[in-house]
Amino acid sequence: MEAGRSVRRELYVSKAQEELGSLAERGVITAGNAFSSVLFVKGELSEDEQAGARPLSGADGKALRAALSALGYAPEDWCALLSVTRDGFPIGSELFREAIAALDPATLVACDEAAAQSVREAYAEQLSQLSDFDEALLTPGKVSRVLGMRVMNLGGFAAALSDAHQKQVMWARLKRLPPLGAPY
Repeated sequence: MEAGRSVRRELYVSKAQEELGSLAERGVITAGNAFSSVLFVKGELSEDEQAGARPLSGADGKALRAALSALGYAPEDWCALLSVTRDGFPIGSELFREAIAALDPATLVACDEAAAQSVREAYAEQLSQLSDFDEALLTPGKVSRVLGMRVMNLGGFAAALSDAHQKQVMWARLKRLPPLGAPY
């Protein structure tokens, strides 16, 4: 039985490596654990990220990982995806959707307005079918359900770190996304 699990695990890893390698060749930039339940999407890059630093390797990433830990997520249960190239150009809706499908998160968090706009464009049809107007627009702080994912627009996480009140607003928003638990 254990041998079968090991073979299956290797197949999953191989498939993920192939998909992520293909995405990287086409300009998609990711960081973190590709098998995690939480995907942070970022579209407004810091100077370090523009210069080649890994996504969410700065203060915003540290704060997001600390928030996840405080909510009960495992330390490795996050992945980051840039919705833009290092030059700040959007990667395109089709490629963006493909990247999200490959990562298959249970929860997608748009960290800023540029990321939220990429989500809106990529999932316009699904968002238009939501009955709650604020959820359909990805109003910051609202939790939407899109193709089985919880989706939230934080509304400028990195910028909020310099303001004590805005940090509290971000924390209140993140608390709406507790771990979902085991799927079995």
